Amino acid sequence: MTVEVVHQPGKHRFVSSSGAEESVLEYTLLPGNVIDFKRTFVPESMRGQGIAEKLVRTGLRWAREQDYEMTASCWYVKRILEKRKLD
Repeated sequence: MTVEVVHQPGKHRFVSSSGAEESVLEYTLLPGNVIDFKRTFVPESMRGQGIAEKLVRTGLRWAREQDYEMTASCWYVKRILEKRKLD
């Protein structure tokens, strides 16, 4: 299955849609060129397909390209960021 992720900068989120359901990664831009990834949500019917990971990796790639300092209030994003530090 191909997961398409769309960035909606006006809403501060990345979205993947399937029918009427949306999976999202939401963020907040903070002073000092900092981005806080604050929430990841995937509807129950869409879980287990790697959508959350795709959303997060897309968001992190974009943040790196924008030269943001990254932090995460969301436990899932925090886990991926910590794993990247170990790699």
